[in-house]
Amino acid sequence: MPSQVNEWYRGRTLFVTGACGLMGKVLIEKLLYSVPDVGTVYALVRSKRGKTPEARIEDMWKLPLFARIREEKPHVMKKLVPVVGDIAYDNLGIEDKMLEKLYAEVSVVFHFAASLRLEAPLKEGLEMNTRGTLRVLHVASRMKNIAAFLHLSTAFCYPDYERMAERVHDPPADPHKVMRAAGWLTDKQMALLAPSIMGKHPNSYTYSKRLAEALVREYYPRLPAAVVRPSIVTPSYKEPTPGWVDNLNGPIGLMVGAGKGVIRSMHCYGHYHAEVIPVDLAINAIIVIAHRIGTMTERPPEIPVYNITSGDDKNTTWKDVLDIGKATVRKYPFEGPLWYPDGNIRHNKFIHDLCVFFYHIVPAYLIDFLMFVFRQKRFMVRIQNRITVGLEVLQYFTTREWWFDTHNFKGLPATLNAEDFKTFPMDVTVIQDVPYIESCMIGGKLYCLKEKLEDLPKARLQNNILYVLDRIVTIFFYLLLVYWIVSYFEPARELLSYGGPVVRYLPLVGKAVFKDEYL
Repeated sequence: MPSQVNEWYRGRTLFVTGACGLMGKVLIEKLLYSVPDVGTVYALVRSKRGKTPEARIEDMWKLPLFARIREEKPHVMKKLVPVVGDIAYDNLGIEDKMLEKLYAEVSVVFHFAASLRLEAPLKEGLEMNTRGTLRVLHVASRMKNIAAFLHLSTAFCYPDYERMAERVHDPPADPHKVMRAAGWLTDKQMALLAPSIMGKHPNSYTYSKRLAEALVREYYPRLPAAVVRPSIVTPSYKEPTPGWVDNLNGPIGLMVGAGKGVIRSMHCYGHYHAEVIPVDLAINAIIVIAHRIGTMTERPPEIPVYNITSGDDKNTTWKDVLDIGKATVRKYPFEGPLWYPDGNIRHNKFIHDLCVFFYHIVPAYLIDFLMFVFRQKRFMVRIQNRITVGLEVLQYFTTREWWFDTHNFKGLPATLNAEDFKTFPMDVTVIQDVPYIESCMIGGKLYCLKEKLEDLPKARLQNNILYVLDRIVTIFFYLLLVYWIVSYFEPARELLSYGGPVVRYLPLVGKAVFKDEYL
């Protein structure tokens, strides 16, 4: 049975923004590999760190992500054409000749470009995520053969709703007025007003994404659009290889940080379910959604929305993720850890802050002091400051329970024939937690840290040494703590004196409890 999805994409010209991001790269790889008859795929790429768009695409082809294309279908690589531009500029910064070509040829737009810095200033979030979306919509609305416009949003852009429905709700403010205000307010003024503007939104990312959804809804009557909302995107489940990831955003960053011994405490409610989605399953759904929008004989009155989340189908909790992650990092340890990986999650914010002080801040200053003494470059305090900011942002999502309607998302497989059902799997219920989290940790090790599995014996030896040191330091710390208590509190000294020989021969503590005998 021929693929209906491939037939619909046959000869179509696509336009992708955010092509060099994690989801953009996985989208391009999947399209070129599994939709072989697709036409040209134009990728909006800007120059970055001195590299031209063409050079960035060349570097992208070399990634392990594209290994199966290089080996099996190298001819499809010529279908990807970089377009020099940036969503920060009108008409996306594309030269007029290329712009006219896009207007005439493109029939499907995947708008993935965004600023993913959750802690970014509100002005930056509005410029990239809201005004940037408006610029893409303006360009897409001029495309003569547009059949589907897919806007990538986030499942967490409505913090004021207990359950996220698959619909675009009214924004807290008119996005056009907010953008105008951001245009004439200074950065300092905008920063002062940001908390009152964002209201219940925890950061600029969710707020700017919510306003962007409202803009897409405005264009919907004249643009065949849909909003797709993945939850926290995690490494690939199966395709093109298990565990593929190219950045340390989200849970994988926490896992690597904890595995390196840098992160030892996180404020999190372990019994809340972990709302994540593997990147390949999300991309499969997005490709099918574009096909779905493009084949609709009649547009629904409201813009279609798809919550690409596990919804009520998975009950994996954050504690499950932590426990499996800790077991995995001992099985596949990272090289050169700062300390033995033995972090934990804590429900109580006060206890967590204490642990951050003793386990994060104090060691960071101690290490930088030693680096100063030995005239080496200091770095640990700077890293810990960045980790602290990242944890504060992410902890908003791990200390709240999130629930989503997923009727549209779960209804997608029923629209596929047998061939497409096999080619574009998106069932989250088949994922087994232990092997999947193991593959995520290995993916972080291989693709983010560039470590080799052949060096595991060396990494295990390092972790074993640090385990012994960690236990020695922990015992000494608690002995010192008890010593201080019994030195200044008579009731504690009297209570411990009943311990007899056990207490008497404890380092520090025995001398403090039975100090009268030493006078």
